[in-house]
Amino acid sequence: MTRSTDQQPLLRLRAVNKTFGVLHVLKDIDLDVYAGEVTAVVGDNGAGKSTLIKCIAGSHVFDSGSYMFEGRPVHVHSPRDANDLGVEVVYQDLALCDNLDVVHNMFLGRELRAGMMLDETTMEKRATETLHGLSVRTLQSVRMPVASLSGGQRQTVAIARAVLWNSKLVILDEPTAALGVAQTEQVLNLVRRLAEKGLAVILISHNMTDVFEVADRIATLYLGQLVSQVRAADVTHAQVVELITAGRSGELGLSATESKEAMV
Repeated sequence: MTRSTDQQPLLRLRAVNKTFGVLHVLKDIDLDVYAGEVTAVVGDNGAGKSTLIKCIAGSHVFDSGSYMFEGRPVHVHSPRDANDLGVEVVYQDLALCDNLDVVHNMFLGRELRAGMMLDETTMEKRATETLHGLSVRTLQSVRMPVASLSGGQRQTVAIARAVLWNSKLVILDEPTAALGVAQTEQVLNLVRRLAEKGLAVILISHNMTDVFEVADRIATLYLGQLVSQVRAADVTHAQVVELITAGRSGELGLSATESKEAMV
């Protein structure tokens, strides 16, 4: 359910910009992301989606503008800074190790120790509790090697790893890409459960069917500008496609003049 507009966003970006040399990739972006909601960020290739999420996640740093989290201004200069706030990202490549089991992948780089040894018991318990908390029923054992998992199961493990660390905002980069119909449905159900547990979710996707199935709000990027941020229930598939391809749809998005200027 979409929250009322008087609720404070978990993440608020105002007038953020990012350039690479002479290329102005993000132009005065304003974005609000709310806890308990899925915000889909859509746009054509080159619209700035990847740069935006990498800046939110600390892999890049905004050149200007304000980054506010939980109502206060913050400075995010590295992924560690973002992690400390409670921001986790699941990138398209998932960054899983096939030779390790589910537990060791979920704790990869953050292993728990008991003296000089790995604390296998605690890690297994926390991994199991996290998966159960997300109502994951598709894994037979948390000791299964990742190499034996399906695409949907791998995505589930990557998402569960992101929420294991008391995260507040989870960013998912094309989580259903290359998945079959049944696996896609499993992942989309998991995305909704993240929001239902009170997390804020940013979903990057090219699949409009997926977007309309799970998103509360849709933010559209066009040539580096955020041209619209609307409730999913207030727009149609066709309107979003027009916003993606032309930067405007009727009264939504850029004016005709601004749309022409953006293409120059």
